Amino acid sequence: MHFEILVEDTSGKRALDVLVPKIVGDQHTFRVIGFRGIGHIPRNLKRGTSATNRLLLNQLPRLLRAYGRTYAGDRTDHPAAVILVCDLDDRCLRRFRQRLFSVLNACDPKPLTRFCIAIEEGEAWLLGDDAAMTAAYPKLRCDVLESYENDAICGTWEVVADAVYAGGARSLRNRGWRAVGREKSIWAERIAPLMDVENNASPSFCYFRDKLRELT
Repeated sequence: MHFEILVEDTSGKRALDVLVPKIVGDQHTFRVIGFRGIGHIPRNLKRGTSATNRLLLNQLPRLLRAYGRTYAGDRTDHPAAVILVCDLDDRCLRRFRQRLFSVLNACDPKPLTRFCIAIEEGEAWLLGDDAAMTAAYPKLRCDVLESYENDAICGTWEVVADAVYAGGARSLRNRGWRAVGREKSIWAERIAPLMDVENNASPSFCYFRDKLRELT
């Protein structure tokens, strides 16, 4: 099986480049494609979006149509699947999934596709492994981890920042969003290699892991 994995940002790509082989092993192939933000699903699904637009949802209709054409027909010798990974943020999960499926169902032919939503944000998957967090940041604030409820809608990246960053989320936010993005990538690089994919307390991470394995 080959996986084309679409993710909304650089930190997500860096984490998944490490985590996917842990999940599916080395007998399968994959490519993680990072975007510059999540964006919005276009109202007109048939209207073309410029390929220079690097927002994930803006590109999704065009990408799924292209994947459908590429992977159409009999490809049982080396089947492929598209995996979309993005944050829920403050959206309604049910409505968001309905919108994503409306994009997929507008494709003819449709690629084999799974939608995996990080609840609330990708950092929830890091927080799902306390041991990896502690190993990567031995001086982290344990009280912050202990007060966190897995997959809670609570400002997940801020929880990580409060646990591991000097001055916490407020200090990091004051440095601007580019600094936040850089720190997110650092967290992914340091924590993901230490994560145990078999023991993660984030339900949305387990959903992602299990969907990949079902396809293999």
